[in-house]
Amino acid sequence: MDAVSPARRDRFKPSGKISISSISSLASLFQAVASGAGQRRRKLAVALSKERRDAAVRAKRMRRSQDEEDGMEMYCEGDEDSRIALENDVKSAVAELVSASQDISKGASHRKLEALKKVRRFLSCSSLPPVSVAVEAGLIPVLVECLKFGSSEEQLLEAAWCLTNIAVEDVQQQEDLLMPVPLLIAHLGENSSLLVAEQCTWALGNFAGDSEEIRKILLAQGSLRPLARLALSQKTSVARTACWALSNLIKGPSTKGASDLLSIDGILPGLVQHLHSKDEDLVAETAWVLVYISALADTKQLINATLLRPLVEWLATSNQLTVLTPVLRVIGNIVCGDNKMSDGVIAAGSTVPGGVVGALVRCLQTNHRALQKEAAWVISNLAAGSMQHKEHVFPVACGPLVNLLATASFDVKKEAVYALGNLCVMPKEATAAQTASQPIHAHLSALAQSGCVAEFVNLVKSPDPEGSKLGLQFLELVMRCLQNGTKLVEACDGMLAIEMLHFHENDELRNMANHLLDTYFGSELEEEEEHA
Repeated sequence: MDAVSPARRDRFKPSGKISISSISSLASLFQAVASGAGQRRRKLAVALSKERRDAAVRAKRMRRSQDEEDGMEMYCEGDEDSRIALENDVKSAVAELVSASQDISKGASHRKLEALKKVRRFLSCSSLPPVSVAVEAGLIPVLVECLKFGSSEEQLLEAAWCLTNIAVEDVQQQEDLLMPVPLLIAHLGENSSLLVAEQCTWALGNFAGDSEEIRKILLAQGSLRPLARLALSQKTSVARTACWALSNLIKGPSTKGASDLLSIDGILPGLVQHLHSKDEDLVAETAWVLVYISALADTKQLINATLLRPLVEWLATSNQLTVLTPVLRVIGNIVCGDNKMSDGVIAAGSTVPGGVVGALVRCLQTNHRALQKEAAWVISNLAAGSMQHKEHVFPVACGPLVNLLATASFDVKKEAVYALGNLCVMPKEATAAQTASQPIHAHLSALAQSGCVAEFVNLVKSPDPEGSKLGLQFLELVMRCLQNGTKLVEACDGMLAIEMLHFHENDELRNMANHLLDTYFGSELEEEEEHA
């Protein structure tokens, strides 16, 4: 089973399971969304939103120089004369390096190394390094020559450092940019020093963050296994850098990288071991690797890898957004699977105060919108499972979810609505023969009594079509399944909100609204027309 296609949270989406009527003629209003939901889940797992992870910073990292004597302070940012001077000096530095590389006289190696350091300082110290200027001046071929086996460790390190920062920028000469890749991969080997291997890993991670096309090239050239070996290094900084590079390499959208990584012997036990580390940066980078594995490969192997317990423990105890974000993602991807997956996650939280649901509620109650949204999404997946899952989640999560309806930003509200909707309808297997969703009356009644009907009416009024549809679906459930449901909706000006969609340009919304008006408010509308 595909790891992302189930998207179990979409149990509350219109798919023939929650419909606004049992009348078969309305089936066309509710098309199946499993495929679309799967694509959305894949996009959510692969595309990293600005709230959680700034793409440029996360995907590519420049190594800055801390040397106080680099002399870069003479170049003033924003000054045109300084920019021209910097570009001319970079061209001269590259020309000097090219010349030194061709020199075979005594002392040439030292001059070459000093020229290489000078170029590296230009590429790592200024706030806007002139990468394109250096590349156009012919830097890449000479860096390839500097990476050849037999070069000193210091020279290899300097050349890899230059390439690390070059790979951060968008460079036009893509073919030239890929010239050093085979040598960078070769220096990941066991015979290389860890310093050189780590810097080459850094460079490859930046290359991998560029595009899917380059990721395919890196995978084809055999970068995955040596990076996986380094990810299991006992040296924390090396493991951290390698895990970051791996997360860039396997992030898809192709599933090949994640699947191939999962097949490497020892990789899952090694990643689980990292989750027990006290270094939160290593835990975060490890979790991001698991995000892509869980989104793009077989999640069943993850259940058997004993990684759920440390993930839930981090979810319950960490205060670091950099840790909580990927941990939430991994858990959310796993509970997208079948009920056994959710059982495993719930069981993993048995030793944590409040369990996994309590840990998720902890994220709901933060002031960070991204965490609230992610946590609500995970809860909606849990709530889309068995009746036992719904009953396990409802007492703990209902109140905080209702609070989000009243206080959170609009995108978080939508996630909370999905969760609440899933908590209020019977599991799929219990309603297989029904054309309309069967409610869990106790849950639905408790929600209605909490005063949240007005929030769903506000959702109907929103300019967002998906939000309006969610609001209509929930109001229909209330009116159809609660004895005083229509009065509750009408008391919150629900009929007026639905009438606003009477001439909506969206066919689905318009038809849904008109059917609700005819079904639940038909007599009142007729009386108004007669009176008029």
